[in-house]
Amino acid sequence: MRFLAFCFSALLTTVGAQAQAQTAPASWNTDLTAAMQQAKATNKPVLAVFSGSDWCKPCIMLKQEVFDKPEFEQFAKDRFVLARFDFPRSKKNKLPATQTKINEQAAAQLNKEGAFPLVVLLSPEGKVLAKTGYRPGGATAYDAYLSQLLAKK
Repeated sequence: MRFLAFCFSALLTTVGAQAQAQTAPASWNTDLTAAMQQAKATNKPVLAVFSGSDWCKPCIMLKQEVFDKPEFEQFAKDRFVLARFDFPRSKKNKLPATQTKINEQAAAQLNKEGAFPLVVLLSPEGKVLAKTGYRPGGATAYDAYLSQLLAKK
């Protein structure tokens, strides 16, 4: 009986440790105003991403190689307020009209050039700190690059 109790206790400990090891996925804002309010409240910079999720190859690669990786989520969690503004072209991926308008307003402020992908780092006060795009090398290399960009400001 003691052995069963020990096994049960060990199982609970293992399951609890695994649950703690899994982090919640990064939370991305889809409204620049909300992201800026959160940045001011937390005194964190905003990492705003402009992408064409169904037509822009470098956008798709940036998402798959960096933003979807647990390393990036762990890195960004305590450092940034995340915001994503997508501009899909396929009818099946069409965004609601209200979201399209919000994305277009964000682009009018931060992506007048219409660059894709575009990653904009903003201070909590809304000052543009840096602009960049896709870089090869994966999440760890991109995290280091973002750290370098912030260190310059």
